[in-house]
Amino acid sequence: MKQPPASLLAFAFFIAGAVCAPACAQQSMLPDAPKAQLLTQADKPPLQESDQQPANPNQEQPGSQVPPPLPAPPQLPPPTGPKLTLADAEKIALAHNPNVSVARLLQLAQAQVTREVRAGELPTVVGDLTAVSAHDNTRITAGALNNPTVYDRSAGGVTVSQLITDFGRTHNLIRSAQSNTKAQLEIERATAEDITLAVDQAFYRALTAQAVLRVAQQTVATRQATSQQIGVLTNQSLRSTLDLSLANVQVSQAQLLVLDAQDAFLSALADLNAILGSVTDTQYDLVDDTPSNPEAAPADTDDLVQLAFRARPDLASLNDRYLAAKHFASAEHDLLRPTVSALAAAGDTPIRADQIASSWYGAAGANVSIPIFNGFQYVSRGKEADLRAQAASEQVRNLRDIIARDVRIAVLNSQLAFQRIGVTRQLLDQANTALELAQARYKVGLSGIVDLTQAQLAETQAEIDYTNARYNYQTALAMIRYQTGQ
Repeated sequence: MKQPPASLLAFAFFIAGAVCAPACAQQSMLPDAPKAQLLTQADKPPLQESDQQPANPNQEQPGSQVPPPLPAPPQLPPPTGPKLTLADAEKIALAHNPNVSVARLLQLAQAQVTREVRAGELPTVVGDLTAVSAHDNTRITAGALNNPTVYDRSAGGVTVSQLITDFGRTHNLIRSAQSNTKAQLEIERATAEDITLAVDQAFYRALTAQAVLRVAQQTVATRQATSQQIGVLTNQSLRSTLDLSLANVQVSQAQLLVLDAQDAFLSALADLNAILGSVTDTQYDLVDDTPSNPEAAPADTDDLVQLAFRARPDLASLNDRYLAAKHFASAEHDLLRPTVSALAAAGDTPIRADQIASSWYGAAGANVSIPIFNGFQYVSRGKEADLRAQAASEQVRNLRDIIARDVRIAVLNSQLAFQRIGVTRQLLDQANTALELAQARYKVGLSGIVDLTQAQLAETQAEIDYTNARYNYQTALAMIRYQTGQ
C-alpha cells in the first residue's frame, strides 16, 4: 500500500489545528464553578458582625465590604374597614350616591308637571269676600267701554269655571307631559347604570392596584434576598462589587415600584369611596370574586346591538322626548281652534245699598272663544314645534348610530382583553422559567449579573401585565353590560 506524501499529512494537521483552536480557546474562557460549600454558604443568610471571627484581626479581609441593607419602603397598614364585594359596592353606591338622588328628585318633580297640565281639564272654584264703600251714584267711567255702577255692599260668593273643550289642545299637552315624565324616569335608570359602571371600573381598578402592590412587595423581598446572597459571594471574592451594586439598584427600583403601587392603590380607594357616596377614607378589604378561568368574550355583535336598542335607558328617554315633542306640536296647532268654557257664580249680600234689591245672587253661562288673528303667532308656534320634533327624531337616530358603534367597540375590546389573558399567562410562565435558568446559571458562574437582572425585570413586568389583563377583561365585560343596558 502506498503511503501519502509528507506534505499532505502536514496540511491535514494544519487544518485540524485551525478548526479546534477557537473551541479550545472558548472552553478555556469559561469561569470555574464555585465550590459546592461556597454555593451552600451563599444561599444562607449573612452572618452577624459578632459571629464573624477573622483569623487575623490585622489582616484585611478579601473582597469589598458589603454595604448596609437598603431601607425598606413604608408598608401600608392592614385594611381596617369591612370586607367589600363588587355586588355590595354597587348596592351602597345606588343607595348613597348623590347623583342617584338628584335623578330621582327630578323624576318626581317632572311627575308634578303632568298634574299641573291636567288641572286644565278640571273645574276651577274661587271663593270671594267683598266689602265696598262708594260715593253716591258712583260709576267707573275709565279703563273699560262699559261704566258699571258701584254700590255700598258687603258680600261673599263662589265662582266656578270649567273648560268644556278646546278641541284637543289640553289633552295633547297632558300626553306631552306624560312622555316627558317617562323620559325622566328613563334618565333615572340611566343614572343608576352610569353609577354601576363607575363602581365596577373603580372596584377593578382598586383590585388591580392591590394586586400590583402585592407583586411589588414580593419583588422587593426576592431582590433583597438576591442582594444578600451576592453580598456573601462578594465578601468571598466570588463576585465583583459591580454585581453587588447592580443588585442593590434592582432593590431600589423594586422599592420605587412599591411606592408607586401604594399611591395607585390609595388613589383607587379614594375614587371608590367617592363613588360610594362617602366622605370618609374607609380602607375596605376588597374581596376578589374574579374567576381564575373566565368565560370567553361574546362574539355576536348584531344580537347585542339589537339588545341595546331595546334596553338602553338613554335611548328610551330620547324616544319619549321625541313623543313629547310631537304631542306638544299638535297642541300648538290646536291653538287655532275655538275654546268652549262655562262659568257660574253665586253668593249672598247681607249688607247692601237700597239699590240692590235681592240679598243673594246667582248666574251661569257659557262662552266660546274663537281665535281670528293674532299676528300669525299661533302659526309660527306650530311650525316651531314641528321643527323641534323633527330635531328630536334626528337625535334618536344619531344615538342609535352611536350605540351600535359603542357596542361593537366594547365587544372588540373584550375579545382583545380575553386574548391578552392567555398571552400574558404564557409570557409569565416563560419569564418564570427564564428567571429560574438565569439564577441557576448565575450561581454556577455561567452568566453575569446583567442576565439575572434582566430576567428579574422581565418576570416582574410579566406578572404585572397578567394582573392588568385579568382585571381589564372584567372591566371590558362591565362595559358590554353597560352598553347593552343590562
